[in-house]
Amino acid sequence: MAGFKSSSCLVVFSSKNGWPLEADPKSHSWEFPKNGSSSGITKCLSGKVKKMSSKARSSAKSADKSAFDKATADKSTSRSKTGMTSLGKQDKAGAQIIVDSLIEEGVDTMFGYIGGVVLPLFDRLYDAPIRFINPRHEQGGCHMADAYSRVSGKVGVMVATSGPGACNLVTGLATAMMDSVPIVALTGQVRTELIGNDAFQEADTTGITRPVTKYNCIVKDVKDLARLIKEAFYIASTGRPGPVLIDIPVDVEVSRYSIDRPVEMDLPGYRLRPKGNARQISIAAKAINKSEQPVLYVGGGIISANASDELRQLAKKAHLPVTMTLLGLGSFDQREPESLDMLGMHGSAYANYAVQQCDLLIAVGARFDDRVTGKLATFAPNAKIIHIDIDPSSISKNIRVDIPVVGDAKEILGELIKEVEFRERKKWFNKISEWKKKYPFRYDNTSSKIKPQYVIEEICRQTENGAIITTGVGQNQMWAAQFYKFIRPRQLISSGGLGTMGYGLPAAIGAQIAKPDATVIDIDGDHSFNMTMTELSTAVEHNLPIKVCVLNNGYMGMVRQWQELFYNKRYSKTYLANPDYAAVARALGAVGETVDKKADVPKIIKSMLKEKKPCVVDFRVEREENVWPMVPAGKSIDEMSGLDILESMA
Repeated sequence: MAGFKSSSCLVVFSSKNGWPLEADPKSHSWEFPKNGSSSGITKCLSGKVKKMSSKARSSAKSADKSAFDKATADKSTSRSKTGMTSLGKQDKAGAQIIVDSLIEEGVDTMFGYIGGVVLPLFDRLYDAPIRFINPRHEQGGCHMADAYSRVSGKVGVMVATSGPGACNLVTGLATAMMDSVPIVALTGQVRTELIGNDAFQEADTTGITRPVTKYNCIVKDVKDLARLIKEAFYIASTGRPGPVLIDIPVDVEVSRYSIDRPVEMDLPGYRLRPKGNARQISIAAKAINKSEQPVLYVGGGIISANASDELRQLAKKAHLPVTMTLLGLGSFDQREPESLDMLGMHGSAYANYAVQQCDLLIAVGARFDDRVTGKLATFAPNAKIIHIDIDPSSISKNIRVDIPVVGDAKEILGELIKEVEFRERKKWFNKISEWKKKYPFRYDNTSSKIKPQYVIEEICRQTENGAIITTGVGQNQMWAAQFYKFIRPRQLISSGGLGTMGYGLPAAIGAQIAKPDATVIDIDGDHSFNMTMTELSTAVEHNLPIKVCVLNNGYMGMVRQWQELFYNKRYSKTYLANPDYAAVARALGAVGETVDKKADVPKIIKSMLKEKKPCVVDFRVEREENVWPMVPAGKSIDEMSGLDILESMA
């Protein structure tokens, strides 16, 4: 009895132990075992499941051929216009096929941790022209690959062994999945005949990672290996990007196969729609031209699509104010008068007020997540909403949309620019200007204590807005978003959707490897830094001049703030005894400094920026400083706490 296949979904049948079974490489149809009960596991790319005949499958392949051809031709000049690559006709071990496939995809840097079942692969990597970075933990390596991808625009590559090695990738994969970051993870697996027998270091890697990957699969036959790797890179980097995992049993790594023809993808169910509907684009343009109080609301999808130039042109030509999500920061120069900075829970008051009073909200590459919308029922109550996104499943998912446009942001904005008209909108911009004057981001700069906001402002001043900034998660992240003004895309590297504490340091390593000549600074919290502090050894080993600024208040700051505001200052378990971070840094071979006087902040930052070795600076900041403004849970985004506090500091 065969599995089902459709143009939009692959249905994988598994045996009772949960492991995928052998597949027909031509049709992707999976067979039930001849004995034992079975259960169905679906891995959908989009749409509904239905039976597909061979004739329908052939038709789907034909329909998708042109899309595949264009995407693969754009992606690599080494590929032919038929979307095929050739690894050369010769008998090769599976491990060598993996290495050759990576080189074919343009991989020159990868991250990973060795283990028993990936030994054949690592043996072949020994002579490969690929830079390999060993993290101190697989999670750290996955974050490095993630940040490398965000900064470089390439697919990040991570390798891990079976069992615990693969399991350690889960948080990193989930982080990339939530933030739409293209990663290809290659995991080792026990020998095929041992799968399902609780062998040493065996885990159901595909089952465990299915919810946190865009696509995953296990390779059961070496003849499928090159094709599946090629498909992995294509799936990860096209449409809405995301992580893809390929699980490779060790016997597949050592099996030999002669590739006697170009490697061709077989993905009839994976359809791309890069060009938006022309009629919908025209409707959107007319709505923009007609609106009196519009707002452009943009997310990380603008950066993924490399559409920042088009965004700037649209905002300037149509004269539109622009607000950004956390992951959208840098897509529009925050020094420009049209910038409203970040919106949402800890966004600017002027952005939140503008969104709530606009008559047209133009969302591009953003998904209306809860930290942006606040109370859904009262979000942008007077606005008609345009939503431009590559992912059709995001349209009207959280907020009802009036004018949906599905497609690539770069292409759609390019078309919109042609149709929009300049409108002065003087009253609207005057109102926004009044909000900006009344409610800027502020803090008590007269205090004798070190304010975390002051540290970030000083970093921004001395780097002239030019550094690549990574962050942990919590107060440090929000202060960085508020007080560092970003001027270009791929400049802020942070965990937005999953909110992964410990992301900042390994992300700084990945970012520095992607841009060796850039100044890379991790603005971190002490609790976040504690989680992946061991990766400092990785930076030392590779002599990476990253800078780590620990805003050390002794608390899990954001959680403590909630305890202060909503739990009567009952600080339950939010305090940890921290080590001497400067001493730890020196012990690991890095430079370490401690700053506990406000007057020393500028000169230590200046010294840090000149340092050629990894450097950690422990800033002992105000212990109970809060992030303002703040939209409490369940409130509308214009119901902000802390505005009175900010006004009192004027």
